[in-house]
Amino acid sequence: MQVADFLMNNWHVKTVSVILILAAWIDGRDLRVPNWITFPMVLAGLIYSTWTGGISGLGAGVLGMCAGLLTLLPLYSVGGMGAGDVKLMAGIGAWMGWQVTLAAFAVSAVLGAGMAIVMVLCRRKTAHHYSNFLLILSEWMSIRNPVQLSVIAAERKPRMLLLPYGIPICIGTIGYFWFQNMI
Repeated sequence: MQVADFLMNNWHVKTVSVILILAAWIDGRDLRVPNWITFPMVLAGLIYSTWTGGISGLGAGVLGMCAGLLTLLPLYSVGGMGAGDVKLMAGIGAWMGWQVTLAAFAVSAVLGAGMAIVMVLCRRKTAHHYSNFLLILSEWMSIRNPVQLSVIAAERKPRMLLLPYGIPICIGTIGYFWFQNMI
């Protein structure tokens, strides 16, 4: 009976956690988070929010979804993030609301930065990646057109070290859930 109680207590948090683990595993393997994970996650989150809170719950789910989108959309728009990662954050928002989503994003961003640094150090190409970072930063500061930045980023992508950002999203979000005693 204790296992059933564990599973049913905050089951929505555990559902999101399982989805994040699957997405992180696929992202680590394939460097992409597929739509067959993200779209149902967002839709199910909006249904859950509506089921638990009626019309105001739907509003909270939509607000959370938008918050999740807005956390990574600027990076996606200039080619620095995959669309699957953006939709994964939107799914978290649809299920959990905007406050939890923003907090989970903050933890995930710190973990993602740390993961990127470790990946660069392990490949022993620190100078190469640092010069790429400075070039990208220079482009962001001088080119104000997001479409042009996206085109430049797409041309550079085959030569870049790609970070499977679904992994820090998963670890950061579940870590936040755990820290807040939500699991």
